[in-house]
Amino acid sequence: MPRAEAPPADARLADAPTADAPPADSAPADAPHADAPPRSGAAQPSSTPPSPRTKAKSRTGRDRARRRAVRAHAAQTGVAYSIAARQLAAAALAPGETLANTGRTVYPTALSPGRWTILSRELRSPADKLAATRTAARIPTGRARHLTDRFPSAEAAGHLFYSGDLRPELLAMVYLAVAHEYPGLIPSPLDLAWTAELGEETAVDTTCADLDKAARTLLSDHPAARWNRIDTALEAAQHHQDPATRYAADLLTLAHRRLCTPTETRTGDPQVAPAPWTGVRQTLDALLVVAEDGHAPGTRVREPGTTPHREGTILGANWPTVGSPTSYDIAYDDDPTTHTVAPSEIVVLRAQESDAPALAL
Repeated sequence: MPRAEAPPADARLADAPTADAPPADSAPADAPHADAPPRSGAAQPSSTPPSPRTKAKSRTGRDRARRRAVRAHAAQTGVAYSIAARQLAAAALAPGETLANTGRTVYPTALSPGRWTILSRELRSPADKLAATRTAARIPTGRARHLTDRFPSAEAAGHLFYSGDLRPELLAMVYLAVAHEYPGLIPSPLDLAWTAELGEETAVDTTCADLDKAARTLLSDHPAARWNRIDTALEAAQHHQDPATRYAADLLTLAHRRLCTPTETRTGDPQVAPAPWTGVRQTLDALLVVAEDGHAPGTRVREPGTTPHREGTILGANWPTVGSPTSYDIAYDDDPTTHTVAPSEIVVLRAQESDAPALAL
């Protein structure tokens, strides 16, 4: 009996179902779903819909970013996760905006024309950086001069920032008073000299961190108490065993007399010009932001919520013993009165840091 011939190989392959082929009883790929509305006779526009996988991935990424922001806000404010989520939702943050309890602004954009920025300070020559750090390591007068050059005066939103005649001298007096009352906060000359040779001003800031924080704390005292502490320190410094300290005390005594000596107005009435306490306070606020995070005076902010936004400018920060500012002094554009608000109650507008390297690329 003859054997039946096997079908050719091509025929067997043609009859076998492939891995990518749909089941025989499934509907074609372009067949309408049972629940879909019937097609009209008009031609449908041929557009490629977004990939569901891409949409899901982007949505998942946004969800992860939102959860990270909520966790960071909860950790900063010390509230529960659910409360932090509601606060962030109520703030109605636009892209690039943050609540003031996160982030850092050292050189605000509103003050940037003709002023230092992060990028311009990084682009200085090594010789200029070394000269600046050597000046910053000389306490009290050199460090005061360095900081007033690093944070020069400017104007924004109708307010003067980091300004005032004899601001370097008054800041040096504050450092002298701290050195007199807390000599243990003064780094050793050897440590200061070694750190200055690195040519990195932030390294000098780290070495002088306790001194800088104590100087800012002194400014929280009443004006009369500040002057009394400065007077005591000047008198003691004039009899100090170090000749450099005695010389600095003589220079600062002359500046002290200029600040306290009455002058005559055009009508012949005596007056004493106000000392630049605000400019000195803002200088130290900006300095502490470098290490502690926060937002320097001159940073533009707004109230949380949807439009219209009520915008304003940070005038100063209020510091705890350790950590970032606990509140900010704000002047709103429509109200010159100073308001003290918590960092979680204001929103920092986008792109507030001047020429930050990450933003300049």
